[in-house]
Amino acid sequence: MIDTTALHPRQALLGAQAGAVVLPVCDHYSGVEARMKKSLQLQAEMTEEFGTCVFDVTLDCEDGAAAGAEAEHADLVTGLALAAAPGARVAVRVHPVDHPAFEADVAHIVGRAGQRLCHVMIPKVETLADVERAVAAVDAAGATGLPLQVLIESPGAVRRAFEIAAHPRVQSLSFGLMDFVSAHAGAIPAAGMGVAGQFSHPLVVRAKLEIASAAHASGKVPSHCVVTEFSDLAAVTQAARRAAREFGYTRMWSIHPAQIRPVLEAFAPDPSEVETAALIVAAAQAADWAPIAFGGHLHDRASYRHFWQVLERAHRTGRPLPPQARDWFQPVAA
Repeated sequence: MIDTTALHPRQALLGAQAGAVVLPVCDHYSGVEARMKKSLQLQAEMTEEFGTCVFDVTLDCEDGAAAGAEAEHADLVTGLALAAAPGARVAVRVHPVDHPAFEADVAHIVGRAGQRLCHVMIPKVETLADVERAVAAVDAAGATGLPLQVLIESPGAVRRAFEIAAHPRVQSLSFGLMDFVSAHAGAIPAAGMGVAGQFSHPLVVRAKLEIASAAHASGKVPSHCVVTEFSDLAAVTQAARRAAREFGYTRMWSIHPAQIRPVLEAFAPDPSEVETAALIVAAAQAADWAPIAFGGHLHDRASYRHFWQVLERAHRTGRPLPPQARDWFQPVAA
């Protein structure tokens, strides 16, 4: 067991990561009533299973609402958010800021259920002005301070990703693969939307790297795009592992319940990594965060921060923690 009187790693190791956003590694989208209800139930079941909320549920207005029925869908989403279990992480994707239903979406859903939302997703963000417009609408609905996540879906938005990520209300950048490919007027083949093509076409690879870099530069979360081959769990796992291990993403979308566990597995650190991280952080804490030698290697606050982040990721993915690390993740007494 650790010394509970010692400085907690989060306090000792903030350093350059002060204020960095930490989120569940999976963001699950659904927009059909039965599937939205099932998603919220699954979230509650998996929270009980893992002891922590391992994925967000985003109730989708942009793709979920039928044309002409946007108000009815917003009302449905509002009711589901209000009825969600205590502690549920529920978000909403509203229509883009230039869509006729945007203002009504925000006023109705955020105005009535803002206190139950963990964030609002704003799709098709092109400029910093789009972010400011979304912030003004959310604040006018009475949810001042509610975080925004944004979807980067065009070459122009990729170019402005760093300034968008730097906005204090922006919590995460997501990559909109399919719209990004379509925005190139056929210059990127349809294969660029598939699991193989999206990791090999130079323009898609460049966009992914720019978004990840922009997010990390401001301490925000880069969220990887969907896998459209939703029934091919091997493809989901392959994409998730590459996004996490090669492209710097710390979160990924799911569009089918079967994709959630493969995403969790792919973003989780290996058990050996978790064990090593726990030993190093515990030794660092015992040394009052001074440099130490471990396994023939020198470690200091820079490497301590890395190994602490491994433990944070293990916790967010519901992985078992070694005994010496468990107390770091116990709820703080009121």
